[in-house]
Amino acid sequence: MRMVNLAIQPPAFDMTPAPSLADELMTDAGIERILRSVRGHLGVEIAFVSRYVENDQRELTHVSSDMDLPMGPGFREDRENTYCWHVLQGHLPELIQDPIDHPLTQKLAITDFLPVGCHVNTPLRLADGTVWGSFCALGRKPDRTMNLRDLDILKSFAGLAGERIEASLEKDIILRNARERVLAMLDGHAVTMFQQPIHDLKSGKPVGVECLARFPDLNKRGPQAWFDDAERTGLGSELEMTAVRCALETVGQVPEGIYAAINASPATILSGKMRETLEQFEPANLVIEITEHQHVDDFPALAREIAALKPFAKIAIDDVGTGYAGLRHLIELQPDILKMDMVLTRNCDKDPARRAISTAMVQFSRDIGAKLVAEGIETEEERDVMQQLGVDYGQGYLFARPLPVVAAQQHLLGVTMEE
Repeated sequence: MRMVNLAIQPPAFDMTPAPSLADELMTDAGIERILRSVRGHLGVEIAFVSRYVENDQRELTHVSSDMDLPMGPGFREDRENTYCWHVLQGHLPELIQDPIDHPLTQKLAITDFLPVGCHVNTPLRLADGTVWGSFCALGRKPDRTMNLRDLDILKSFAGLAGERIEASLEKDIILRNARERVLAMLDGHAVTMFQQPIHDLKSGKPVGVECLARFPDLNKRGPQAWFDDAERTGLGSELEMTAVRCALETVGQVPEGIYAAINASPATILSGKMRETLEQFEPANLVIEITEHQHVDDFPALAREIAALKPFAKIAIDDVGTGYAGLRHLIELQPDILKMDMVLTRNCDKDPARRAISTAMVQFSRDIGAKLVAEGIETEEERDVMQQLGVDYGQGYLFARPLPVVAAQQHLLGVTMEE
């Protein structure tokens, strides 16, 4: 059994919080359309949505107007200087035809600043009754014709805006919870590594393993759900690199002469974190398997990073034939291993189209000097077809499911429980 250096220092992760949906809400075009509509129905120049924030302030989140205003989304002021707050407190009515009718308005600077001529306002409450902010429309001139029907119209539009706000806040909570779950995984203590053997189709002997991360609540949430959460919350590369470090810690238990494949997305490779980690690692029979159906914007940069990885590991490309791996990727990245997606493997013994594509992949892999792996082999018939077509290696439940590291080691050594 080869010895490897396990004293790999985890990189310093960027723990900058992901953008809040509360911030994304401020660019919600749907709410902007609602504000334009309420202005049109009421015949006023200004409509806005605001929220109550820390330090007893009110912040504008959306502003609709046909005039240049000194304040826009993000503008904050003390809430006690606003009509909205005093409407909420019952000091002012929701419908104000002319501020002169209400002495309190003369103490508020905004009255003369805009000026405010008429004002219609209703609090925005969440489903649990919490006051989130306010929905307001106002004109620069008094309007004695404005009535309760206009207030009802405003409240109807406010209800539509409130539904969008509520949905965004619920999404925000979901994302924050997802981010907290992922952050709890980044020290690697809760991540378990499994290994799925890869076999030579001619000899039947194991030639490699794919290292696969497993997370808590496996029966409820599969690994892909964890990586999806990480990607959505800005921690995709961080979680991938946690899995990489955990996988590297198991490589020493892989028998000599058998390779260990470790997954990484193009984004993680482009970040340089994979290269920096492997530079700390003692030489081993490693394969970096480029995963995901991911568009690459800077292909030359990816090619440079992969070239920098080759002194430390061979390169495999996953999902060939169905994923992002187009001809340019296959030619310019010069992979050592190609992995056919299981879509081409399943029922290949019954489908001539799958066999035809697989045959082409066999010839292509030979032409570029790469080994070809058929994923998802579950039956002897599928294995036999792939072997007859000239595919080099096979991976799938027919050989072994993903196994705990010790069980995988026993499988690779040909040790059975009876022994």
